[in-house]
Amino acid sequence: MITFKQLEALYWIAELGSFETAANKLYMSQSAISKRIQELEDSFGVQLFDRSKRQARLTEKGSELLEYAKELLEKRDLLVERVSSSEVLVKRFRLGVTELTALTWLPALVERIRQTYPRVHIEPSVELSSDLFRKLGDDQLDLIIVPDVYDDARFIVTPLKAVENAWMCAPHMAPASSPIGLEELGSYTVLTQGSSSGTGLVYERWLSSHNVQMPRTLTSHNLLVQVGLTLSGLGISYLPKQCLAHLVDAGTLSIISTKPGLPLIRYAAMYRLDRQMGLNGYVAQMAHKSCNFSKLLLNRTL
Repeated sequence: MITFKQLEALYWIAELGSFETAANKLYMSQSAISKRIQELEDSFGVQLFDRSKRQARLTEKGSELLEYAKELLEKRDLLVERVSSSEVLVKRFRLGVTELTALTWLPALVERIRQTYPRVHIEPSVELSSDLFRKLGDDQLDLIIVPDVYDDARFIVTPLKAVENAWMCAPHMAPASSPIGLEELGSYTVLTQGSSSGTGLVYERWLSSHNVQMPRTLTSHNLLVQVGLTLSGLGISYLPKQCLAHLVDAGTLSIISTKPGLPLIRYAAMYRLDRQMGLNGYVAQMAHKSCNFSKLLLNRTL
Protein backbone atom coordinates (compact mmCIF):
# COMPACT_ATOMS: atom_id res chain seq x y z
CA MET A 1 0.00 0.00 0.00
CA ILE A 2 1.24 3.52 -0.86
CA THR A 3 1.54 5.80 2.17
CA PHE A 4 1.83 9.56 2.67
CA LYS A 5 5.20 8.99 4.33
CA GLN A 6 6.51 7.43 1.11
CA LEU A 7 5.16 10.34 -0.95
CA GLU A 8 6.71 12.83 1.48
CA ALA A 9 10.06 11.11 1.07
CA LEU A 10 9.76 11.40 -2.71
CA TYR A 11 8.77 15.07 -2.47
CA TRP A 12 11.59 16.13 -0.14
CA ILE A 13 14.29 14.24 -2.03
CA ALA A 14 13.20 15.99 -5.23
CA GLU A 15 12.89 19.34 -3.43
CA LEU A 16 16.25 19.23 -1.62
CA GLY A 17 18.28 17.32 -4.19
CA SER A 18 19.61 14.42 -2.12
CA PHE A 19 18.54 11.51 0.06
CA GLU A 20 20.75 12.77 2.90
CA THR A 21 19.30 16.29 3.15
CA ALA A 22 15.75 14.93 2.82
CA ALA A 23 16.44 12.43 5.61
CA ASN A 24 17.67 15.27 7.84
CA LYS A 25 14.59 17.31 7.02
CA LEU A 26 12.31 14.43 7.98
CA TYR A 27 14.37 13.52 11.08
CA MET A 28 15.11 10.02 9.88
CA SER A 29 18.10 7.96 8.75
CA GLN A 30 19.23 7.84 5.14
CA SER A 31 18.63 4.09 5.06
CA ALA A 32 15.04 4.60 6.24
CA ILE A 33 14.26 7.16 3.56
CA SER A 34 15.89 4.94 0.93
CA LYS A 35 13.63 2.11 2.09
CA ARG A 36 10.54 4.26 1.55
CA ILE A 37 11.60 5.02 -2.02
CA GLN A 38 12.37 1.36 -2.63
CA GLU A 39 8.87 0.48 -1.40
CA LEU A 40 7.38 3.00 -3.84
CA GLU A 41 9.44 1.60 -6.71
CA ASP A 42 8.35 -1.93 -5.82
CA SER A 43 4.70 -0.85 -5.70
CA PHE A 44 4.80 0.65 -9.19
CA GLY A 45 7.43 -1.63 -10.69
CA VAL A 46 9.43 1.36 -12.01
CA GLN A 47 12.62 3.17 -11.08
CA LEU A 48 11.93 6.65 -9.66
CA PHE A 49 15.48 8.02 -9.35
CA ASP A 50 18.46 7.79 -11.70
CA ARG A 51 21.05 6.35 -9.36
CA SER A 52 23.88 6.82 -11.85
CA LYS A 53 23.94 10.56 -11.06
CA ARG A 54 25.62 12.15 -8.05
CA GLN A 55 22.50 14.17 -7.26
CA ALA A 56 19.10 12.58 -6.76
CA ARG A 57 17.56 13.08 -10.20
CA LEU A 58 14.08 11.83 -10.98
CA THR A 59 13.42 9.54 -13.90
CA GLU A 60 10.58 10.37 -16.27
CA LYS A 61 8.21 8.15 -14.28
CA GLY A 62 9.54 9.66 -11.06
CA SER A 63 8.69 13.17 -12.29
CA GLU A 64 5.21 12.01 -13.24
CA LEU A 65 4.64 10.46 -9.82
CA LEU A 66 5.97 13.60 -8.11
CA GLU A 67 3.19 15.71 -9.64
CA TYR A 68 0.55 13.34 -8.29
CA ALA A 69 2.35 13.19 -4.94
CA LYS A 70 2.26 17.00 -4.62
CA GLU A 71 -1.45 17.05 -5.35
CA LEU A 72 -2.20 14.32 -2.81
CA LEU A 73 -0.05 15.95 -0.11
CA GLU A 74 -1.71 19.31 -0.70
CA LYS A 75 -5.18 17.76 -0.41
CA ARG A 76 -4.13 15.99 2.77
CA ASP A 77 -2.85 19.28 4.26
CA LEU A 78 -6.04 21.04 3.21
CA LEU A 79 -8.13 18.35 4.89
CA VAL A 80 -6.14 18.73 8.11
CA GLU A 81 -6.46 22.54 7.99
CA ARG A 82 -10.21 22.51 7.41
CA VAL A 83 -11.15 19.77 9.86
CA SER A 84 -8.59 20.10 12.67
CA SER A 85 -8.71 22.79 15.32
CA SER A 86 -5.94 25.38 15.08
CA GLU A 87 -4.33 23.99 18.23
CA VAL A 88 -3.54 20.63 16.62
CA LEU A 89 -2.64 21.79 13.11
CA VAL A 90 0.98 20.93 12.36
CA LYS A 91 2.37 22.50 9.23
CA ARG A 92 5.27 24.52 7.93
CA PHE A 93 4.34 27.94 6.59
CA ARG A 94 6.78 29.55 4.15
CA LEU A 95 6.38 33.33 4.53
CA GLY A 96 8.21 35.76 2.25
CA VAL A 97 8.56 39.45 3.11
CA THR A 98 10.56 42.44 2.00
CA GLU A 99 13.13 44.09 4.27
CA LEU A 100 10.81 46.92 5.30
CA THR A 101 8.20 44.47 6.57
CA ALA A 102 10.88 42.47 8.40
CA LEU A 103 12.13 45.64 10.09
CA THR A 104 8.72 46.92 11.15
CA TRP A 105 5.64 44.78 11.82
CA LEU A 106 6.72 41.21 11.00
CA PRO A 107 7.06 40.26 14.72
CA ALA A 108 3.43 41.29 15.29
CA LEU A 109 2.27 39.12 12.39
CA VAL A 110 4.33 36.13 13.55
CA GLU A 111 2.91 36.48 17.05
CA ARG A 112 -0.67 36.48 15.71
CA ILE A 113 0.01 33.37 13.65
CA ARG A 114 1.52 31.60 16.65
CA GLN A 115 -1.38 32.54 18.89
CA THR A 116 -3.90 31.18 16.39
CA TYR A 117 -1.85 28.23 15.10
CA PRO A 118 0.56 27.35 17.93
CA ARG A 119 1.95 24.25 16.19
CA VAL A 120 2.59 25.81 12.78
CA HIS A 121 6.30 26.13 11.99
CA ILE A 122 7.00 29.48 10.30
CA GLU A 123 9.85 29.56 7.76
CA PRO A 124 10.55 33.25 6.92
CA SER A 125 12.37 34.49 3.85
CA VAL A 126 13.48 38.14 3.53
CA GLU A 127 14.27 39.03 -0.09
CA LEU A 128 13.67 41.48 -2.91
CA SER A 129 10.11 41.73 -4.22
CA SER A 130 11.02 40.23 -7.60
CA ASP A 131 12.63 37.19 -5.97
CA LEU A 132 9.65 36.67 -3.65
CA PHE A 133 7.22 36.93 -6.56
CA ARG A 134 9.18 34.36 -8.57
CA LYS A 135 9.38 31.95 -5.65
CA LEU A 136 5.64 32.25 -5.03
CA GLY A 137 5.04 31.33 -8.65
CA ASP A 138 7.42 28.37 -8.33
CA ASP A 139 5.57 27.19 -5.19
CA GLN A 140 8.64 27.77 -3.02
CA LEU A 141 6.71 30.15 -0.76
CA ASP A 142 3.15 30.01 0.57
CA LEU A 143 2.48 33.73 0.99
CA ILE A 144 4.43 36.92 0.30
CA ILE A 145 4.08 40.53 1.46
CA VAL A 146 5.32 42.94 -1.21
CA PRO A 147 4.49 46.27 -2.85
CA ASP A 148 1.33 45.83 -4.88
CA VAL A 149 2.93 46.11 -8.33
CA TYR A 150 2.35 42.62 -9.73
CA ASP A 151 -0.80 41.90 -11.72
CA ASP A 152 -1.08 38.15 -12.16
CA ALA A 153 -4.26 36.10 -12.39
CA ARG A 154 -2.53 33.14 -10.69
CA PHE A 155 -2.55 34.89 -7.31
CA ILE A 156 -5.02 36.08 -4.70
CA VAL A 157 -4.19 39.62 -3.55
CA THR A 158 -5.18 41.07 -0.17
CA PRO A 159 -4.51 44.84 0.02
CA LEU A 160 -2.60 46.08 3.06
CA LYS A 161 -1.56 49.58 4.10
CA ALA A 162 0.49 52.07 2.10
CA VAL A 163 3.94 53.46 2.88
CA GLU A 164 4.68 57.17 2.54
CA ASN A 165 8.22 57.82 1.32
CA ALA A 166 10.07 61.11 1.13
CA TRP A 167 13.30 62.28 -0.46
CA MET A 168 15.88 62.51 2.30
CA CYS A 169 19.49 63.63 2.57
CA ALA A 170 22.19 64.64 5.04
CA PRO A 171 21.38 68.14 6.40
CA HIS A 172 24.28 69.86 4.59
CA MET A 173 22.88 68.66 1.23
CA ALA A 174 19.40 70.08 1.74
CA PRO A 175 18.40 72.73 -0.84
CA ALA A 176 18.09 76.32 0.32
CA SER A 177 14.47 76.61 -0.75
CA SER A 178 11.62 74.11 -0.72
CA PRO A 179 9.78 72.58 -2.46
CA ILE A 180 11.91 71.95 -5.54
CA GLY A 181 10.93 70.73 -8.99
CA LEU A 182 11.57 67.10 -9.91
CA GLU A 183 14.05 68.12 -12.59
CA GLU A 184 16.34 69.51 -9.87
CA LEU A 185 16.81 65.98 -8.48
CA GLY A 186 19.05 65.28 -11.45
CA SER A 187 21.77 67.47 -9.89
CA TYR A 188 22.19 64.99 -7.02
CA THR A 189 23.59 61.49 -6.78
CA VAL A 190 20.44 59.43 -6.22
CA LEU A 191 20.53 56.31 -4.05
CA THR A 192 17.94 53.88 -5.41
CA GLN A 193 16.67 50.37 -4.70
CA GLY A 194 16.60 49.31 -8.36
CA SER A 195 13.84 47.65 -10.36
CA SER A 196 14.23 44.32 -8.51
CA SER A 197 12.60 46.10 -5.58
CA GLY A 198 8.87 46.76 -5.80
CA THR A 199 9.37 50.28 -4.44
CA GLY A 200 12.25 50.89 -6.81
CA LEU A 201 10.14 49.70 -9.75
CA VAL A 202 7.25 52.00 -8.83
CA TYR A 203 9.51 55.04 -8.59
CA GLU A 204 11.45 54.24 -11.74
CA ARG A 205 8.17 54.18 -13.66
CA TRP A 206 6.89 57.31 -11.91
CA LEU A 207 10.03 59.35 -12.58
CA SER A 208 10.05 58.17 -16.19
CA SER A 209 6.41 59.29 -16.58
CA HIS A 210 7.54 62.77 -15.46
CA ASN A 211 10.52 62.72 -17.87
CA VAL A 212 12.96 62.99 -14.96
CA GLN A 213 16.53 61.90 -15.77
CA MET A 214 18.86 60.62 -13.05
CA PRO A 215 22.37 60.71 -14.55
CA ARG A 216 24.10 59.68 -11.30
CA THR A 217 22.65 56.76 -9.35
CA LEU A 218 23.89 54.23 -6.82
CA THR A 219 21.77 51.09 -6.40
CA SER A 220 21.46 49.26 -3.10
CA HIS A 221 19.20 46.27 -2.46
CA ASN A 222 19.47 46.72 1.31
CA LEU A 223 17.31 49.31 3.06
CA LEU A 224 19.66 49.78 6.02
CA VAL A 225 22.59 50.27 3.65
CA GLN A 226 20.53 52.82 1.76
CA VAL A 227 19.85 54.69 5.00
CA GLY A 228 23.54 54.54 5.95
CA LEU A 229 24.68 55.91 2.60
CA THR A 230 22.16 58.74 2.89
CA LEU A 231 23.32 59.57 6.42
CA SER A 232 26.90 59.65 5.11
CA GLY A 233 26.02 62.37 2.62
CA LEU A 234 26.76 60.22 -0.44
CA GLY A 235 23.48 61.13 -2.10
CA ILE A 236 19.75 61.60 -1.68
CA SER A 237 17.28 58.77 -1.40
CA TYR A 238 13.59 57.98 -1.07
CA LEU A 239 13.05 56.52 2.40
CA PRO A 240 9.99 55.60 4.53
CA LYS A 241 8.93 58.82 6.19
CA GLN A 242 7.26 57.55 9.37
CA CYS A 243 9.92 54.92 10.11
CA LEU A 244 12.73 57.47 10.00
CA ALA A 245 10.92 60.40 11.60
CA HIS A 246 13.18 60.07 14.67
CA LEU A 247 16.26 60.78 12.50
CA VAL A 248 14.58 63.80 10.93
CA ASP A 249 13.55 65.06 14.39
CA ALA A 250 17.12 64.56 15.64
CA GLY A 251 18.49 66.62 12.73
CA THR A 252 20.58 63.80 11.23
CA LEU A 253 18.40 63.58 8.12
CA SER A 254 16.58 66.29 6.23
CA ILE A 255 13.51 65.95 4.01
CA ILE A 256 13.60 67.38 0.50
CA SER A 257 10.09 68.43 -0.50
CA THR A 258 9.33 68.12 -4.21
CA LYS A 259 6.46 69.21 -6.37
CA PRO A 260 4.83 66.81 -7.08
CA GLY A 261 5.61 64.58 -4.10
CA LEU A 262 6.33 60.88 -4.25
CA PRO A 263 3.33 58.55 -4.66
CA LEU A 264 2.44 56.16 -1.87
CA ILE A 265 3.68 52.57 -2.09
CA ARG A 266 0.78 50.23 -1.50
CA TYR A 267 1.54 46.79 -0.09
CA ALA A 268 -0.33 43.52 -0.48
CA ALA A 269 -0.32 39.94 0.76
CA MET A 270 -0.27 37.47 -2.13
CA TYR A 271 -0.77 33.72 -2.37
CA ARG A 272 -1.54 31.28 -5.14
CA LEU A 273 -5.09 30.94 -6.45
CA ASP A 274 -4.85 27.14 -6.23
CA ARG A 275 -4.04 27.48 -2.49
CA GLN A 276 -6.83 29.91 -1.63
CA MET A 277 -8.49 27.66 0.96
CA GLY A 278 -6.83 27.02 4.30
CA LEU A 279 -4.02 28.71 6.18
CA ASN A 280 -2.99 31.19 3.45
CA GLY A 281 -6.31 33.03 3.53
CA TYR A 282 -6.26 33.28 7.31
CA VAL A 283 -2.70 34.64 7.37
CA ALA A 284 -3.56 37.20 4.69
CA GLN A 285 -6.38 38.47 6.90
CA MET A 286 -4.05 38.56 9.91
CA ALA A 287 -1.60 40.59 7.85
CA HIS A 288 -4.37 43.01 6.91
CA LYS A 289 -5.21 43.54 10.60
CA SER A 290 -1.65 43.80 11.95
CA CYS A 291 0.04 45.74 9.12
CA ASN A 292 1.85 48.81 10.48
CA PHE A 293 4.88 50.34 8.79
CA SER A 294 5.15 53.31 11.13
CA LYS A 295 7.88 52.16 13.52
CA LEU A 296 11.30 50.76 12.73
CA LEU A 297 12.41 48.02 15.13
CA LEU A 298 15.94 49.45 15.10
CA ASN A 299 14.94 52.98 16.09
CA ARG A 300 17.21 52.89 19.12
CA THR A 301 20.32 52.10 17.09
CA LEU A 302 19.70 54.25 14.03
